[in-house]
Amino acid sequence: MGTYSEHLPVCVKHPGRGAASNIAGRFERFTTELTEDGWDVSDDLPPLRTEVRDEFARSLITYNKSPDLPFDRSINPYRGCEHGCVYCFARPTHAYLGLSPGLDFETRLIARPNAGDILRHELSARSYKVAAIALGTNTDPYQPIEKSREITRDCLQVLSEFQHPVAIVTKGALIERDLDILAPMARKGLVRVGISLTTLDADLSRRMEPRAPSPQRRLRMIRKLSEEGVPVRVMTSPIVPGLTDHELEHLLEAGKQAGADAASWIMLRLPREVSELWRGWLAEHEAGRAQKIMARLRDMHGGKEYDPRWGHRMRGEGVYAEMIAQRFAAAVKRFGLATHAPPLRCDLFARPPQAGDQLTLF
Repeated sequence: MGTYSEHLPVCVKHPGRGAASNIAGRFERFTTELTEDGWDVSDDLPPLRTEVRDEFARSLITYNKSPDLPFDRSINPYRGCEHGCVYCFARPTHAYLGLSPGLDFETRLIARPNAGDILRHELSARSYKVAAIALGTNTDPYQPIEKSREITRDCLQVLSEFQHPVAIVTKGALIERDLDILAPMARKGLVRVGISLTTLDADLSRRMEPRAPSPQRRLRMIRKLSEEGVPVRVMTSPIVPGLTDHELEHLLEAGKQAGADAASWIMLRLPREVSELWRGWLAEHEAGRAQKIMARLRDMHGGKEYDPRWGHRMRGEGVYAEMIAQRFAAAVKRFGLATHAPPLRCDLFARPPQAGDQLTLF
């Protein structure tokens, strides 16, 4: 076993958290750095509590023109995510709030309590043109605080009222609570769900994704949703080279057996501050494999840890990336999983009557 010797900041362990540091965002003028005090004393820190503050949104639907994405609009009821997945590509967005992409991202959350009302207003606009909305593309709509806040549920109720198509991405088992909304929408061809499955190793999952449901619990989610008629895609994302890549076929087979009808994959992405957080996690949890993992990532990105170019950022390029693509293609064919699902229906979209509307004569 080798050692991992890259220069990294001093990290402090917080039970149940993914990041081990609170690195400053790229827009901050000052940084705070932990240093050893010379005392050989272990500091057992108490659990770091989650803080939630409200942000009353003025708009909700975000539009994009990325050729890498199968949707052009999305909504996110929350900023930050308590699941604490250390590899999360969305962590750098917390820097725009003056917060750290590290521990702040998973402990200092922003909720949008008026999201349902704003969504109803935007869908009611005469200029609105219907197309599938992606829910949960940045942070998980079914992270733990949704249990008490029910903002995602509010948004789903609005989408159901308008018969608007929605594609949901989540790791959260709380999605089962909303089957009373999702199942009827699914029967009309208005919803699909993607469940992210990174590994079948419960120990590895707990270290990488400390507050997300276990792999077996996610498989039960797939089964429950599919039994209720909700089509589910198993998302083998992210694939971590040298750590989880050997599980690819097993993940797809497990997803198929649980009831998934489609599959997709994305390679590990390390944009901006995520790279430092990920390397810190490797040094703590997988030091013996760290050099191999980082070397493979650099090989796929022209010597860099991340290449943000469209067409490259999701999959990488080169021999290793092509090998993963070929293995994925062979596995989905063998297990009968689709890679392109039928489009969600847009022809049912209708603005429900609202107070003040002029009534029709017939």
